[in-house]
Amino acid sequence: MARFLVKGAGVAGLAAAYELLCRGQEVDIVERRDTVGCGASFYAGGMLAPYCETETAEEIVLQLGLAAADWWDRAVPGSVVRNGTLVVAQPRDLADLTRFAARTTGHAWLDRDGIAALEPSLAGRFDKALFFESEAHLDPRRSMAGLAEVIRAKGGVLHFGAAPPPSPDYTAVIDCTGPAAIGTIHGLRGVRGEMLYLETSELHLSRPVRMLHPRHPIYVVPRDDNRFMIGATMIETGEDGPISARSLMELLNAAYALHPAFGEARVIETGAGIRPAFDDNVPRLVETPDGLAIAGLYRHGFLLAPALAGQMATRLLGAHGAHERTAA
Repeated sequence: MARFLVKGAGVAGLAAAYELLCRGQEVDIVERRDTVGCGASFYAGGMLAPYCETETAEEIVLQLGLAAADWWDRAVPGSVVRNGTLVVAQPRDLADLTRFAARTTGHAWLDRDGIAALEPSLAGRFDKALFFESEAHLDPRRSMAGLAEVIRAKGGVLHFGAAPPPSPDYTAVIDCTGPAAIGTIHGLRGVRGEMLYLETSELHLSRPVRMLHPRHPIYVVPRDDNRFMIGATMIETGEDGPISARSLMELLNAAYALHPAFGEARVIETGAGIRPAFDDNVPRLVETPDGLAIAGLYRHGFLLAPALAGQMATRLLGAHGAHERTAA
């Protein structure tokens, strides 16, 4: 039996540890912070939306992401909500909806009645929409906490804080440190994502809703307790820090345009994180002096970490899975 060290307890590190443990290996996970799921993983939307992502992403994102919902269901039973994704646009922006449809697959067109049947809170607000029935979503924070518990139950050991664990001779080290690898892995850059949480009992959504806009597209992901995660900013900078005033105003204005109930909602949290990405925004496995890195997950962490973790385990253990595809 081999023993591996996983650096980082975000979504990539947890997925990597889980895959190795499922294949009978021993795993230590080190995280410099004091809990799992910090950084960009903590602020993620948790949309398992491979079809929607192909509007701007490479085809490989669709291929690798199709199995993500099933993977999360197996790893953390009950974590996945399979209600699809709804994509809408204001009447003046219907051309954007048509372009979105042309660039994606796996959707059906809905009229006003179809929208109202799926999301009664949006009745009468939009003339047309795209429904991606096979897509899903999860709550990233709960899912990562659940996955950490599964990892512990399988014998994985999590070490928090700056001190490394007592070090045996590890078979390999898997670098899942995300933005911390920028500057050490060639070609990685930082893309800043910003989000906020709103709370209102005046609105109910059963699935993620994406609203297209030429300048300020947003996605709204429902959570429990009348809360909604609002996001969409992608700022090409490696600078970390709190959400900017401009982004906060843009997200609030766009949320209000989706539904006026957001105008009276309570802002309960804002946040920002740096997401590492390569020039083509496609994640990949990168060889390092000590092993492998899962790098460049960009905005696809929960969607693509399962596939990349499976590839990593197969490569390190010397197996050859014909069903697995490579992203690089």
